[in-house]
Amino acid sequence: MNREQAFQLVSEYVSNESLIRHMLSVEAAMRFYARKLEQDEEVWAVTGLLHDYDWEVHPTVKEHPLMGLPLLREKGVPEEIIEAIGGHSNNAGIPRRSLLSKGLYACDEVTGLITAVALVRPSRSLHDLTPKSVKNKWKDRSFAAGADRAMITAAAEEFGVELWQHVENVIIAMRSIAGDLGLDGTIEP
Repeated sequence: MNREQAFQLVSEYVSNESLIRHMLSVEAAMRFYARKLEQDEEVWAVTGLLHDYDWEVHPTVKEHPLMGLPLLREKGVPEEIIEAIGGHSNNAGIPRRSLLSKGLYACDEVTGLITAVALVRPSRSLHDLTPKSVKNKWKDRSFAAGADRAMITAAAEEFGVELWQHVENVIIAMRSIAGDLGLDGTIEP
């Protein structure tokens, strides 16, 4: 499955703009890491883009992503992508054996926290966001309380990237599509 086909599938199953932006964020982060780690960029990007395609249909941790995996198989999505998507939730019981799986797990949750930090800045932009800004908000457990900091930490460790370097990498990746994310804010790229 290529990026165009993946986006078509996302468009068919996802209507929530915030969810689409999250999926685009994870796609950008996965694309960044594919380049950095000399992996197949299209496979990594498609994995990031598709990972939550079924959330509106199966909106519970008990159902998502397991209930969405059969449709991906029907659509001819490669098994390595399906396995990575299945493993991005700790509740699915699918082990993360591949670098692709570990990358998706590491990029998923952190994009939400980065987005939240960008949105409360005066600029409402990724272009002036630094890991230090994220670190300052990280300490405030009431800020973006839904962002599981323990999971973000464990995921970066499992992926083999130091946490704050990972945050910086994901910020850089997300900047490349800041306009699509509504996070250009008041600062020019």
